Amino acid sequence: MTDQAMRASASDVTLPGTSQPHAARAASTPDADVARETAALDNAALREDFVRQGAFLYLDKFLAPDATAQLIRLARELQPHINRNYLPGHKQGGSVSRHTIDEHAPFIAELYRSKALIGWLEQMTGDRLQVCPATDPHAYALYYYTREGDHIGWHYDTSYYDGRRYTMLLGVIDESSCRLDYELHTRDKDRADEPGSVAIPPGGLVLFDGDKLRHRITPARANEFRVSLTFEYVTDPGMRPWLRLISNMKDAVAYFGFRQVFRRLLSGGKNRA
Repeated sequence: MTDQAMRASASDVTLPGTSQPHAARAASTPDADVARETAALDNAALREDFVRQGAFLYLDKFLAPDATAQLIRLARELQPHINRNYLPGHKQGGSVSRHTIDEHAPFIAELYRSKALIGWLEQMTGDRLQVCPATDPHAYALYYYTREGDHIGWHYDTSYYDGRRYTMLLGVIDESSCRLDYELHTRDKDRADEPGSVAIPPGGLVLFDGDKLRHRITPARANEFRVSLTFEYVTDPGMRPWLRLISNMKDAVAYFGFRQVFRRLLSGGKNRA
């Protein structure tokens, strides 16, 4: 989205078998990529859109192409780790939690913690944001729609935290007819509901306040393939114990399985072999 030079450093190294120096540029980092991309956006106008739409924003292009390609590769590599769930009348699909991502795809964790990304999100939301606690499997997770009928029904991303929770949804792979259907202003008595629908291309973004946006993912058809990545950020990471239990049970049943949720919870979110 911009032709500014990416941040990189060069050093003179000697290639094997030759005495000639070779200038090698360090790989771009997720933080540098985000800083470069967001600097090219009309952020004041985007902030106005976010407020006008009741804490909702859609961009069909957000991530740099290299970062998007990295996510696509990782999403395909993580397929053996998918945990599938089926809740009749509400949800069918697969998920990979932040705990598995931490073990096999640290690039995603680095992107989640990007200071440039969090700073941009704070500019959009007007809130000071924090990452979710290490025990939260939803902090960043991949969601797979790979079988006919995979979907999630109408819902809110209800926050069990003491503060607000914002969802950032990134398109990773979209070889499907699935769409994000949504309704704006459903909890604003002074404004009429406003329906909308988008297909999120790879590298595209949706940002919203989970308690305000009613939304769903429409069912996948046969031989379709869709993967999205969600990042969750909070204004206050505190959570009452009984709400933590409710949240953990929901994550275990509807998304990641009891082993992922409670084994990681008991270990304080630390990785295990």
